[in-house]
This record gives sequence, structure tokens and C-alpha cells, in this order.
Amino acid sequence: MLGILARTMVKAGMVKPSGLVKPVSVTRIAGRYLAHQEGLPKLPVPPLQQTCERYLAALTPIVDPEELNHTWQLLEEFQKPGGVGERLQKGLEQRAKKMENWLSDWWLQTAYLDYRMPVVVYSSPGVVLPRMEFSDRQGQMRYAAKLIAGVLDFKSMIDNETLPVEYLGGKSLCMNQYYQVLSSCRIPGTKRDNVVNYALDKRPPTHITVVHNFQFFVLDVYNSDGTPLTVDQIYIQLEKIWSSSLQTNKEPIGILTSNHRNSWGKAYNNLIKDKTNKESVRAIQKSIFTVCLDAPLPCASDDMYRTRAGVQMLHGGGSRWNSGNRWFDKTLQFIIGEDGTCGLIYEHAPAEGPPIVSLIDHVVQYMKSSEMVRTPMVPLRMPQKLRFNITPEIKKDIEEAKQNMNIMVHDLDMKVSVFSHFGKDFPKSQKMSPDVFIQVALQLAYYRFYKCCCPTYESASLRMFRLGRTDTIRSTSIDSAKFVKAMDDPAKHNTEKVALLDKAVKAHRAYTDMAIRGQAIDRHMLGLKLQAIEDLAALPEIFMDTSYAVALHFNLSTSQVPAKTDCVMCFGPVVPDGYGVCYNPMDAHINFSVSAFNSCQDTNAARLAQALEDALLDMKTLLEQTPKAKL
Repeated sequence: MLGILARTMVKAGMVKPSGLVKPVSVTRIAGRYLAHQEGLPKLPVPPLQQTCERYLAALTPIVDPEELNHTWQLLEEFQKPGGVGERLQKGLEQRAKKMENWLSDWWLQTAYLDYRMPVVVYSSPGVVLPRMEFSDRQGQMRYAAKLIAGVLDFKSMIDNETLPVEYLGGKSLCMNQYYQVLSSCRIPGTKRDNVVNYALDKRPPTHITVVHNFQFFVLDVYNSDGTPLTVDQIYIQLEKIWSSSLQTNKEPIGILTSNHRNSWGKAYNNLIKDKTNKESVRAIQKSIFTVCLDAPLPCASDDMYRTRAGVQMLHGGGSRWNSGNRWFDKTLQFIIGEDGTCGLIYEHAPAEGPPIVSLIDHVVQYMKSSEMVRTPMVPLRMPQKLRFNITPEIKKDIEEAKQNMNIMVHDLDMKVSVFSHFGKDFPKSQKMSPDVFIQVALQLAYYRFYKCCCPTYESASLRMFRLGRTDTIRSTSIDSAKFVKAMDDPAKHNTEKVALLDKAVKAHRAYTDMAIRGQAIDRHMLGLKLQAIEDLAALPEIFMDTSYAVALHFNLSTSQVPAKTDCVMCFGPVVPDGYGVCYNPMDAHINFSVSAFNSCQDTNAARLAQALEDALLDMKTLLEQTPKAKL
């Protein structure tokens, strides 16, 4: 959902909005996790010639003919028998034989841990949940208590290895990401970060962290016999936290985590020199997840509310609002505002959107059925407040992080909207995939706006394979380009336009199927490039080519993240002149988030969101007004 998020290291060819291409079905099979994992196939290495051919086809609508011809010559040279391409391909095939997944370690490092931009906006996606009506802070506490109990209920399925196995197109999916999102945290480094998962410890964590008014608390959520606290008990503990953190003048230590990764890595090493600070940081890192009790924001109209909630989840609104009320390195942070603004932000390295959404769906369902039950009053220990010793140097780091955060806040251009004219229902009535219909509409919206086609990234799940993450569906195809150019051409008849739309839809469907089966081009190209870096003295020309840079400059970074809950994920663009687009198609409406950067004169999130709405309606009208012909 970047950052999903630029969220990736574009030069190395990595972008990763979070999402699946179509909703997964769930079967409740109480299976042991490892046995299930071992039954999954390994990620294949696609044939070299196939990738070269498909790469050329993907370039056709986005680079000029002269450049394309030059790339074709380089590809001919690259894939000659006994040439450099064949040598790298053999190296990759060897790697695939030796490893559980030839890509996953490389991907984690290059797409996330080596990436040095802040995780905020550039990497971590946010999720906006339906607005709550809290009449008072007790309402906020009750909601938070139920939510915490719901997450612990989901955690019990992970702990007992009874998590429902998910299926896509009849094939079971890798469930590994579910085991990475709780009790884990990103740790900053001055050159490269790492991720630590404390769930694997001999004594796994039994606490969460709660942050209110920039003050962090450890809240034990299990009794000594291992049973989770009840909603009622959690509520009482949250009340204690609230009333012992009323001061609003505390240093926002958490804002340090929003800085550029090298700067934060340096500040982190400095921060943990102090023993108290080190213990406090470790308690946050080890916690199962974090709950952020946010201060209210100024009132906003319903229309503006969604957009403001979106930025609230992504960055907290700036240093004078809630940006210091976070620990952005924490994998999962649930955000509950006093004014009813609710959602979460997650650090992207361990997982994509679907496992997060699956957790959300479970928690939302749990909260509907969960009532506050009065429990016997066993006195509970006061939640421990985490102390930080702020030296002048740390104070200086905080000030720098505040300034940088406020620059990011001012630069993010965001529009979160509900398209209410139709949802999944209309494309399905036309025997078209809702995801594909939206993607083609996005191509049309962009073309109308810019009069050209651009490299477009849609996230495809590789979870059919062991430890699979994502590959790229390149939504801009030769067929989509033909359709968007014809759509507004008065010389073209509607029947021709419908035929071109049908071809564009089929091309996208075919690319999607190819991607989820591990036969797309982007991760293979990345693998060949990383293999070359390991094996060769010089990088092959194909990776120094202008076309390669153009292909990886994703002006549209998109992801479908379907959920049962009426929510939407949001993430930042991955290039300075690009957009981040995420959507959740419901039965009769579609939730959209569109992001861009204010620092780019050529992009405008609200205008693209409007163009997308117009494109969806125009495509619907076209199909309704054109008699069904045998296509």
C-alpha cells in the first residue's frame, strides 16, 4: 500500500506497494505451519529468452522507437549463447537450487533495509479505518481495549499455528508473513538496517507499548498463567496510562524514528549509550505491537476527514500534532484518536498489505462481538512508564527530526475518496475483473492528464511460493496504450473502442496470471543485476541503458488491497514526479487513496483522483451504450 513508497530504491529496480491482485479465499484448516510451508513450491527462475522478449514488449508503450531499437540490440548481445546473460542465468539457477527462495533475502535487503530514505511517507503504508464517534475519552479507551483484545485473539491463532490457510486460484499460499508482523521491529543502522523478530525468543514478549502525549508505557497484556487480559482489565490499565501522562510538554522522542535512516542510525547509537534509554528502546522494540492514543485534530468536513485521516496514519500531521506519538520502526502501530480518527501504520520490511488487512478484518469482527465484561478485580500492576534521559545532543537530533518531518508533511499531497457510483458489481456484470477494470481506468486517467503512457507498477503476490513476497504487474501494455489513445478519438466508433478495451483487459489479466506464477520480468531482471554485481567486474550494458532507468521510474505506483472492512490503505509515491494509488473495491463503492508530492509542479493528487473517477464512469457508459458484439 510504500511506500507501498520514493518508497524504494528505484535505481535498483524496486518498488513495492502492498497488495494482492485479487481477493484470496480462506479455508479454515488447522494445519501445522511448518508442514504447510514445506509443501509449497520454490520460486522459479523464469527462462532468460522469455524475460528478454517480455521486457521489450513492456518497453514498447513507454520509450521512443529509437531507444527501443538500441535496447533490442543490447538484449540480442546479452542473451547470445555462451554470453553474459546465460552466465548470470546459470548463477541464478544455482542460487535457486541452494536456497529456500532465491529472491527473498535480496529483496528484503535491497527494497527495504538498504533503502535510506525515511520509512515515513517513502515506505510505510497507513490504513484508514471507518471513523468512530467517541463522545468522550472513555469511548476512545473502550475502543482501544477491544482492539488490543482483538489483536491478541488473532495472535493466539498464530501462536497455536491454527491460522486459516489462504488460497489464490485454488493454490495454497505461504503464511510466513503472518509470523513476522507481531513482536518485531526494524533497527536502524548507519548504512543498513535490520529487522528483529522477538516472537522467536525462548521467552517471547508478553507486553505491548502504549504511547500518549509522546510518553511510552509498557502494558503487560497476559496474566501470570498465560491467559490474555480481558477487555475490562485492559481498559482499566489504559485509564491508568492516560491519567499518568497528561503533561503535554514532553520531548517527542519517537519522532527520531521518522528521520533519514543514516541520520537516525547515528542518533540511535548515541541515544542507547545511556543505559536507561537503551532499556526503554528495547522495551518498545520487543513489544508485541504499539498503540498510539492520539490527541484530537481540528474539526473537518466529512469530505476532508478521509484525506486528513489518511495523512494522520502516514505521518501524524507534523511535530505539533501526533508525529511524535509514534515509534515508526515498530512493525505494527494502531492509531486511535480522541476525535474518532482510527487506523494503523506498519513498517513494510516484514510483510505486504494482505496479512495486515486479514488481521484488521479479524479485529474489526472481534470488536463487533466483544462486550465489556466485568471481571473479578484482581489488582493489576501499574503499567511501567519508559524513561528517557535527553542530553543536549539528543535534543538537537529531535529538533532536526522535527524539521525534516514538517518538510515531509508539507510536501505530501493526498486525496482519499470514495467512488460511490459502483463497486465490484459493475465490472463483474461485464465479466471483467474489478482490479483490471480499475487499472485500465487509471491508464486512461493518466493519459488524459499527461497525453502519454507511463511506467506503472501494480503489486502481485508471489505467496504461491515459499517465502514469496511480490513481483510487478506492468499495467501499461501495448494493448492498454491503444485503448487509451482511441477512447477520446472522435474518429473511432464505440464498437472499436469496446474491442480495444476488451483486449487491454485481457492483456492485463494475462500479465497478472504470469506474475503470480513467478514468470514476470521485474524480479528476474533484478536478480540478474544482483548476480552480476556479485559475479562480474562490470555491470552489463543492459542495466546501464536509458530504457532500464525509464522502465523503473514508476510514475504510477499502485496496489489493490481488498478487505472486508470498509477501509483503505495509503502510501506515498515512489518517484518525485509520481503518484501512489491504492484502492479497496467493495460491492457497491470503491475506496481510493491517491498521493503525490507538492514539490512537483506537474502532479496533483486531487486532479488525478477526479480524472480516475471520470475514466471509470466513461468506461461504464461506453460499455452500456455499445451493443454487445461477439468480440
